[in-house]
Amino acid sequence: MGRDEIGAEGLAAAIGLPSAVMLVVGGIVGVGVFVNPAIVARSVHSPAELLAAWGAGGVIALLGAFVYAELAARIPHTGGDYAYLRETYGPLPAFLNGWTLLLVVQTGGMAAVTIAFAKYLDVLLGGGVPQSLIVVLSLAALAGVNVLGVGAGNGVQGVLGAIKIAMIVALVLAGVLLVAPAREPPTSVVHGGPVAGLKAFGAAMIPVVFSYGGWQTANFVAGEMKDPRRDLARALVVGVLIVIACYLAVSWACLRALGLSGLARTLTPTADVLGLAIGPAGARVAAALVALSALGYLSQSMLTAPRVYFAMARDGLFLRRVGQVSEQTRAPALAILLQAIWAGVLALSGEYDRILGYTVSMNFLFFGLSGSALFVLRARERRPGATPAPAGFRAPGHPWTTGAFVLACALVVGSTFWSYRRESLMGYGLLLLGLPPYIYWRRKARRETELNGKA
Repeated sequence: MGRDEIGAEGLAAAIGLPSAVMLVVGGIVGVGVFVNPAIVARSVHSPAELLAAWGAGGVIALLGAFVYAELAARIPHTGGDYAYLRETYGPLPAFLNGWTLLLVVQTGGMAAVTIAFAKYLDVLLGGGVPQSLIVVLSLAALAGVNVLGVGAGNGVQGVLGAIKIAMIVALVLAGVLLVAPAREPPTSVVHGGPVAGLKAFGAAMIPVVFSYGGWQTANFVAGEMKDPRRDLARALVVGVLIVIACYLAVSWACLRALGLSGLARTLTPTADVLGLAIGPAGARVAAALVALSALGYLSQSMLTAPRVYFAMARDGLFLRRVGQVSEQTRAPALAILLQAIWAGVLALSGEYDRILGYTVSMNFLFFGLSGSALFVLRARERRPGATPAPAGFRAPGHPWTTGAFVLACALVVGSTFWSYRRESLMGYGLLLLGLPPYIYWRRKARRETELNGKA
């Protein structure tokens, strides 16, 4: 590996634009798109409302991509949100972001998706394989690939992502070309007033925004991109647009094949659509599609999320050894193993179900905080004598688009609290649990700095 391939943080700079696009797509598309159209259908009153919910979620994600693209151009460091919050608001918000990512948000999501992967793979294998064994083997295999280096991990993730997109396209074509349109029974007009309608639409948006979450995870590996200022910005916008197209197409195909009422009644919309298209084999094809998509999401998460813990450790805000890089592979091996082990513990313990209830609220709390960081950075560059901002992507329509994204994040947090108050409060309780370890590591880092200064 040549010297010019090693970044300033000791990591290998090996990710180009096509791979970055697949990282964005892989970070967003998990199993939600194959299940959540049915969940959304139970909250809305018309096909137009369902498609509007998925479109609104896509707009929020695109506005977020604009914001994160400029943040990446200004601060092209490993860690994504962690780096942006550290540079604008200081180490405490940055640490709490990384703390919740490890404890709840990323790892809980990975645990849930790992269980989904195990269930669907068991269906494909005909049953009889312990799900716990599949969980352990899948996480161990993905951790092993990523410990070999970012090239290996990114290669596997890219292949899985491309296959995933191809299978989504095949699903949509099957639902549109091989299934006759559903005949929707007449429905009565729902009365409840504008407040009830807004609450219902807000409830529908929760699974939508959950399905769109994850575009920001590509920013975690900015330090391993060949040209992060240019490629990451382009990848964010292109990747989010691809996902919006996929999500709207899947929702439309499900609506066309099943109708709104049929979609609302089912627990397995993808299997139902494929069953209508190709017969009894549809269930197994759907299981393969969901299993592959789950594996692709896990591969992307195993590649990206450990870089946040690596950045925290390099700043002295986490276990120091987690910030070490393998001399042979230039990968943060201990950070990767930590991610795999904790995800496995949550998956095997069954606690991930409760944890998932906390993720949307805390995710969008930090999304909004990171979005507001762009206002801080823009204000700094207007100060007399300030260093000019680096050339690169500028969020179109700022401050209006950035403000709209921050406001949307606040509305999602409020809607989540409104609909899931107990889970939201417990999530913020877990957030506050990060204060004692932060104080400990912060003081320890200061003492080490003082000792090194005296030496």
